[in-house]
Amino acid sequence: MGLVSARLLVLCYLILLVGGLTRSQNSSVAPLRQSVVNVGALLAFDSTIGRVAKLAIELAVEDVNKNPSILSGTRLNVIMQDTNCSGFIGTIEALQLMMNDVVAIIGPQSSGIARVVSHVANKLHLPLLSFGATDPTLSSMEYPYFVRTTQNDLFQMNAVADVIKYNGWREIIAIFVDDDYGRGGVEALGNAVESYRSKISKAAFPPYANRRRIKSLLSEINLMESRVYVVHVNPDSGLIIFSIAKELGMMASGYVWIATDWLTTVLDSSKATDLDIIKGVVTLRQHIPDSDIKTSFMSRWDNIIQKENTSFGLNTYGMYAYDSVWLVAHAIDQFLRERQTISFSSDSGLPRANASVLNLGALKSFVEGANLLQKVLLADFTGLTGRVQFSSDRNSILPEYDILNIVGSGPHRIGFWSNYSGLSVVAPEKLYGKPKNTSFTSQQLLRVTWPGETKVRPRGWVFPNNRKPLRIGVPYRSSYKDFVTKDSDSGGVKGYCIDVFEAAVDLLPYPVPHMFIPFGDGVKNPNYSDLVQKVADNYFDAAVGDITIVTPRTRIVDFTQPFMESSLTVVAWAKETKSSPWTFLKPFTLQMWCVTGAFFVIIGAAVWILEHRLNTEFRGSPREQLVTIFWFSCSTVFFANRQKIRSTLAKFVLGVWLFVVLIITYSYTASLTSILTVQRLSLGIEGIDSLVSSRDRIGYQVGSFAKNYLIKELHIAESRLVQLVQPEDYANALERGQNRGGVAAVVDELPYIQFFLSRYCKFKMVGEQFTKSGWGFAFPRDSPLSVDLSTAILTLSDNGKLQEIRDKWLTTTGCDSQNDTNNSTQLSFNRFWGLFLICGLTCIIALIVFFLRIFCQYLRCNSSEMIAPSVNFQAVDRHPTRLSSIKNLMRFIDKKKENVKDAIKGKSSEKQLQLEHA
Repeated sequence: MGLVSARLLVLCYLILLVGGLTRSQNSSVAPLRQSVVNVGALLAFDSTIGRVAKLAIELAVEDVNKNPSILSGTRLNVIMQDTNCSGFIGTIEALQLMMNDVVAIIGPQSSGIARVVSHVANKLHLPLLSFGATDPTLSSMEYPYFVRTTQNDLFQMNAVADVIKYNGWREIIAIFVDDDYGRGGVEALGNAVESYRSKISKAAFPPYANRRRIKSLLSEINLMESRVYVVHVNPDSGLIIFSIAKELGMMASGYVWIATDWLTTVLDSSKATDLDIIKGVVTLRQHIPDSDIKTSFMSRWDNIIQKENTSFGLNTYGMYAYDSVWLVAHAIDQFLRERQTISFSSDSGLPRANASVLNLGALKSFVEGANLLQKVLLADFTGLTGRVQFSSDRNSILPEYDILNIVGSGPHRIGFWSNYSGLSVVAPEKLYGKPKNTSFTSQQLLRVTWPGETKVRPRGWVFPNNRKPLRIGVPYRSSYKDFVTKDSDSGGVKGYCIDVFEAAVDLLPYPVPHMFIPFGDGVKNPNYSDLVQKVADNYFDAAVGDITIVTPRTRIVDFTQPFMESSLTVVAWAKETKSSPWTFLKPFTLQMWCVTGAFFVIIGAAVWILEHRLNTEFRGSPREQLVTIFWFSCSTVFFANRQKIRSTLAKFVLGVWLFVVLIITYSYTASLTSILTVQRLSLGIEGIDSLVSSRDRIGYQVGSFAKNYLIKELHIAESRLVQLVQPEDYANALERGQNRGGVAAVVDELPYIQFFLSRYCKFKMVGEQFTKSGWGFAFPRDSPLSVDLSTAILTLSDNGKLQEIRDKWLTTTGCDSQNDTNNSTQLSFNRFWGLFLICGLTCIIALIVFFLRIFCQYLRCNSSEMIAPSVNFQAVDRHPTRLSSIKNLMRFIDKKKENVKDAIKGKSSEKQLQLEHA
């Protein structure tokens, strides 16, 4: 208060010199600009980050005080306190620092101390600018005077989660130090990976744990399935973990190690790090864009290190500490330019402990602290780390990380991460001009060298040798036992599904000990939804069998790739309607036949009228002309009319008629084809739609999901459903039918129906299949074994082994349903015998008429001599023999029609002359 009083006296003296005191409310007084502004800094001087940050802060203060464009006339003074890596000492040092009238504190370095000190800072209105407290739980809502000038671990954990998702790992183990920093980061990591449906296990050790404690922890997690480890610890103790992991053989091929940015902090700060213990590790580093400022500062840093003969290098936290000083300087400069004064006041709300070492009554509240805080949050300048600006939630507007891979020569950059573009091989600053894209397909990283010096991406998990065998539930079926059931002879299980599972397990690169446990009583088929629920409840480790993959089940368990296609289908009694010999008449109605026939006659008569006077082919006797009319009209059906049309009008009429005939012919052909080939059932069931709309009873297999589907999805009354067990029950119920206590149809899965129809051929599938799905093996959610088995099943399908297993168990016997189906679509003689009968009768009648006419002519000419010139008809008539009569008849048939007509005319003339002479 003495300093303030003195300043007030000087101010009054100056006012009197200029001529008096003005009492107007609108007048303003220009305060004197402070010559020195104190800023505090809380560091752990002997820590990896603290050593670098201390020098970086000193250089920043030097640069600020040398720069005439900022804080002109005011010197920035930084008072540093050593927290000695202790939360208790750090808190005491922070309180002592606040007694020195500091306007802001750069730090604290650790998240734990920052959380404690932030409570006091809130009370004293003192901004805290921490370059090292990355704990995401340090919220500006709870600690309004806390400002994080480095990256938030929330973004770093999002980057780690994206790397995990990019590689397809479904289960990870987080190794972390059990303090605010470790817990907060791992909690953010858990939230990130769980959004990708990955599972996280946590392995924590206390701060300052010894080697024995860490070795015990690593030995424990080495017995777990996951081989993906995320290490989030402090830089000063982190390398011990990799040293012990190397001893335990956990840095070999098959392991995945991901370290947060603490590892790159160690590597950047120390040149003597043993890279052999961290080969293959993937790590992160806060991304600092290349710039002239960065290049110049790093060169200056190297010169200082050489002069002072020290061995620590510059890390990213040192750069953020440097920018934090400039951030405070810019805020104070803006504050002073607005002619605001820096003043402190005692807070009566603080407890007084005069008898103690700490005189809390000496703590003063920074009156203009809120104004200075706003200047900090509104800062926007380019510093050593790039653009310095805060978002609305007080995080850096550009969270960016380098993705590094530790190889023999040191860290090798394999990509970048930012919340704007996700994983990329292009620097983030080059992508900001393009549209934002964080989709999975756009994510890219360069190839990684993993532990064991392999470039093959590790699977990320193993089946531990010391684990108990998997308890696998298997449905104990009472029907369709070829698929899966209990083996009564050996006490185990057998069937198609079991062989597929065993063949898939044999393809895995690791052993999977397992034991099958029958589920059900064997009297009737078990409920498969209950079996799947047992897997979800961890009663079974897996379920193997003819388990259909349906939506409700996929919500609680994971399924492998389907090894058998399946869908619901309808089967009914295929009692066909009898075919009619007059089927060829059905395409047209009676009215259509009559109209078509009438037009044939009308068109023929019209053409005859138009051609009669011009065309000799349409002239002749009435009988010939009538025949020509009918023959011409009928021949147009086949476009085979022989008469040459000469009249233009007749040609026009005929052209239109031929077009009409063409349409009628093709329509008839299409309709007849449909009638002859479409399968029709006597029950009138054409598929699931007609079955649902009817009131008929429907059969289903006990234990199948078909019942729930029919009730819940198709809204069929449960009273219409009939439970069936054996294939014989299917056949009996269908044969009895709806009216005799049976069912009209059965709804079941395709594999069962195919198996049933191979033995009962008089039943057929009706309509289209619906709810297409498949059979798969069920595992608990996020089980990596389901992924590996899916790959194995695809391999079985590609190499033909899956088909071999199917042929072994599901080879059809008895009748061949496929041939029966083909016969139903073939055009048989039975459907056309009426047409052939008409054609045959026409030929027979034509021959009879022909021979009758020939015989009549022969009788009229039996006495003539026209059969042979040397033979007299009368002689033949008087001395007939059977053989000579046949020969004479054959010769008569062979004669030309004109000769016969001439002979008959000659005989008639001879008889006329004889009558005249008589």
